[in-house]
Amino acid sequence: MSHLSSTNTDLIARVRRIAGQVGAVERALEADASCAQVLHLVAGVRGAVNGLLDEIIADHLEAHVARAGLTDQQRHDGAEELLAVIRRYSK
Repeated sequence: MSHLSSTNTDLIARVRRIAGQVGAVERALEADASCAQVLHLVAGVRGAVNGLLDEIIADHLEAHVARAGLTDQQRHDGAEELLAVIRRYSK
């Protein structure tokens, strides 16, 4: 993912925030928090992961599908990679 190197700092910061959110879920469970509180925390984690995925998908599209100068085969391969990820994620 060398094309992501320009945004790696931002992506790593997002991953660290997600890790913090997951830690909050763990602490809430350990503290016997209410179901509603745990659900809200988990929903926040899911939203954060979805946002991270969206950003990486957009970067992949720009670098491997829409970038000028790509061959038809490169575009096809980039689209196939993305489709495999989307299918896996949607299960």
